[in-house]
Amino acid sequence: MKLTLGFSPCPNDTFIFDALIHHKIDTEGLDFEVYYEDVETLNHKAFHRELDITKLSYHAYAYAVSNYVLLNAGSALGFGVGPLLICKRPELKERLAVNSHPSTTIDAAFQSNLSAGIPGKYTTANFLLGLAFPNLINKQEMIFSAIEQGLLDERIDLGLIIHENRFTYQDKGLHKIVDLGDYWERTTGAPIPLGGIVANRRLPKEILFRIDRVIRKSVEYAFANPKSGLDFIRSHAQEMSEEVMYKHIDLYVNQYSVALGDDGRKAIHTLFNKAWELELIPKTSDDLFLS
Repeated sequence: MKLTLGFSPCPNDTFIFDALIHHKIDTEGLDFEVYYEDVETLNHKAFHRELDITKLSYHAYAYAVSNYVLLNAGSALGFGVGPLLICKRPELKERLAVNSHPSTTIDAAFQSNLSAGIPGKYTTANFLLGLAFPNLINKQEMIFSAIEQGLLDERIDLGLIIHENRFTYQDKGLHKIVDLGDYWERTTGAPIPLGGIVANRRLPKEILFRIDRVIRKSVEYAFANPKSGLDFIRSHAQEMSEEVMYKHIDLYVNQYSVALGDDGRKAIHTLFNKAWELELIPKTSDDLFLS
């Protein structure tokens, strides 16, 4: 059976899916037609139900839950893995840098006059930015890899960075204002849910469980053979050094990528409950998890 599969070219996703798409494991009769896209493109593909299986942001999942169900394997959750809000101008860092609750310490007028480059409206990163800086409303959607250059060119005042840019911004003379993952962790005590793997609810239940099993086997194979997919990972890694690639992988691939478990599910429920309380996402009666 052939299924369409979408994930990002970032090292964490290529690390996870290498064994699956290259048949280094038993895929139980499943074959995959792969689409490599940035996460916001994948979010929109999910909204239009274009793929059988896809990576997407947890924020976006709230808008796709009627058509897709979250699998237990393949997610990116963890501590110390959140998006960073950065800037070029040191005076902005001094004005905005805070220790705990940004939204209560920065005046609304100042926030509203700043422009921020974000990696997509439906990214979990943007959701966290809204929680921490609710008055930062002048946002420009950009490909995540273009945000640093936007700051350097002074086309934007602030940049919300994810993925490997966490490891490169300082080399370009840019400054961290706040780690929004740290903000989330202090607020909730839970790991931050960034992205998950979902499958189309129209697929038979047995196929859904089969997909979940083979993704888990792919993650387990990657952990057991971490250099097996090196060439594949490097081919999509935008000229990153091997050290940066594996820092990226270590940050986003962990026990929650093998299986969410009770703690992972609790963190996702926390994210959804907070978003529902703030009326940031629509309510749903659908089960969030494959069970």
